[in-house]
Amino acid sequence: MNPQGSITDVEGIEVGHWTDPDGVTGCTVVLCRGGAVAGVDVRGSAPGTYGTDVLEPTATVQRIHAVLLTGGSAFGLSAVDGVMRWLEERGIGFQVGNIRVPIVAGAVIFDLGVGRPDHRPGPEAGYAACQAAGPGPVEEGSVGAGTGATVAKGLGLELGYKGGLGTASRRLPDGVVVGALVVVNAVGNILDPATGRVVAAPRDPETGEPVTDPARLLARRLFPAQNTTIGVVATNVALTKAEARKLAQMAHDGLARAIWPVHTSYDGDTVFGLSTGRFRPDWAEVGLLGAVGAELVATAVLRAVYLARSLGGVRSVGANGG
Repeated sequence: MNPQGSITDVEGIEVGHWTDPDGVTGCTVVLCRGGAVAGVDVRGSAPGTYGTDVLEPTATVQRIHAVLLTGGSAFGLSAVDGVMRWLEERGIGFQVGNIRVPIVAGAVIFDLGVGRPDHRPGPEAGYAACQAAGPGPVEEGSVGAGTGATVAKGLGLELGYKGGLGTASRRLPDGVVVGALVVVNAVGNILDPATGRVVAAPRDPETGEPVTDPARLLARRLFPAQNTTIGVVATNVALTKAEARKLAQMAHDGLARAIWPVHTSYDGDTVFGLSTGRFRPDWAEVGLLGAVGAELVATAVLRAVYLARSLGGVRSVGANGG
């Protein structure tokens, strides 16, 4: 696949990973040390999140300083403590009297069924991800929060494929940049929206052929509670909190183009929208930025799956063909 840029092409965004290949889990932090206006949109019915109430347009705090994406299900949210500590040590946070309180939001995937369920990202993992963060190219595939991610689990994990972490960006006129980073851990199949080609679907245990028939996939209980796709879409254009939420809402269209089914009762699909900039060209309406964001999310989904490697006994598309 050709390089597509990364979310760190958005000025003010840094990304760092912590990876546990033995436990097949990890976490990823999206840092915005200078603060970012943020919004969030949750479409799945089984989410695990942290700090999302502060992103409401009516909430007092206007900017956040990091988004944590993590494995480990709800246990993994303890990695937020390490992110908070790292930011506090550097004097980054919301001023409250003589104290600066870092504002961090986060979301989890369920990856406990892939590696060792007693291995979960904790405070030290969150801190290490911050230590590793930088504005350069972002490692993709089976890394950070994407380490234990899996996809195409409509017939069970044993017939599915590895998911992972992917990113992409686009530069628009007048210095405008939009970027996306996605951790793909969907129960659904993965499709290439440009061609309609099935990238990952469960294999029939008898014939080895990919199963794409909706009636067959949905005529049984979907692999429950061990899914969720989470991500961040960011721009350097100045947005309000309501517009940052709209950016996140429209970004979900990218998930719908590349994952089927998506936003199910067994997924906790969550996307954050970030604005790091303080400039805004007249043409840069949030609807256009959201449309670009959705395209980038779909690209990031495909990159996550194509670049993942086999881990925890789960095969990858790259190693086994689509």
